Amino acid sequence: MKYIETLREGMHTSDIYLCKNKQIALTKSGKEYGNLLLQDKTGTIDGKIWDLHSPGVSAFETMDYVQVEADVTLFQGSFQLNIKRIRKAAAGEYREADYLPVSKKDINKMYQELMGYVRTLQDPYLSQLALSFFGDQRFAKTFSFHSAAKTVHHGFVGGLLEHTLSVLKLCDFYAANYPMLKRDLLLTAAMFHDIGKLKELSVFPANDYTDDGQLLGHIIIGTEMVSDKIKMIAGFPPKLASELKHCILAHHGELEYGSPKKPALLEALALNFADNTDAKMETMIEALNANSEAHGWLGFNRLLETNIRRTGE
Repeated sequence: MKYIETLREGMHTSDIYLCKNKQIALTKSGKEYGNLLLQDKTGTIDGKIWDLHSPGVSAFETMDYVQVEADVTLFQGSFQLNIKRIRKAAAGEYREADYLPVSKKDINKMYQELMGYVRTLQDPYLSQLALSFFGDQRFAKTFSFHSAAKTVHHGFVGGLLEHTLSVLKLCDFYAANYPMLKRDLLLTAAMFHDIGKLKELSVFPANDYTDDGQLLGHIIIGTEMVSDKIKMIAGFPPKLASELKHCILAHHGELEYGSPKKPALLEALALNFADNTDAKMETMIEALNANSEAHGWLGFNRLLETNIRRTGE
């Protein structure tokens, strides 16, 4: 099998991929064509079907595994497939494990590192709250498998864990450099800031928005999950509960970015900076990796809102 990360301009591929999205689009001249997003465990690639009368085009849908014969082309700095033939793959022709993007880091080691931070919490209520989630084996399995996003950043198995751990490390750094920060509150907020993504996004291979994800979003969902657990901990200080929930609610920083509240606490501000730093860094790293063979300026990146290139080119 030719994995997507190995495809280069001029190559021909005849392999099976997961069809993450299928649309009928129009060229500038008004001609219809098929626009696909194909995936394997190494990434995604756009696929174009210029002749919709080709056999098999109407015989598959989104989330089907498809056998494609295609040429690899380069368009605006990104590889894509010019699909000549396509058909729905039969059960037994593929292994699902080949089509799930997975963190390049050791997931078990990352979770143990996260638990190391949990064990440093001194506040008895925040410690009990964190252990009630992360100390639960079923939760640990679910959390470790989940992604942090559909497409923007950390959209892979282990992505939620990798992102959460990175944000934790940044927050721990902030706490050491700004003594006014309440470390236990900040680190607990970092652990829980994206917990709502467990219910906002469905599990792989779909990794798509659920109804609650569309209607509520992970910030509200996560705040509710933490609030419900707090109610089960006898004597949990109401002010501490409000401060923790505020950090979660404000972690996107701005109302237009989906936060119901703007940061009003120092810890909420620090969490917003840590979350934004890791998200933006990973977004750019993934963009650069997706265009590893391209040189010079890579074009405008809508997520970063700027033209980007690799350092030294």
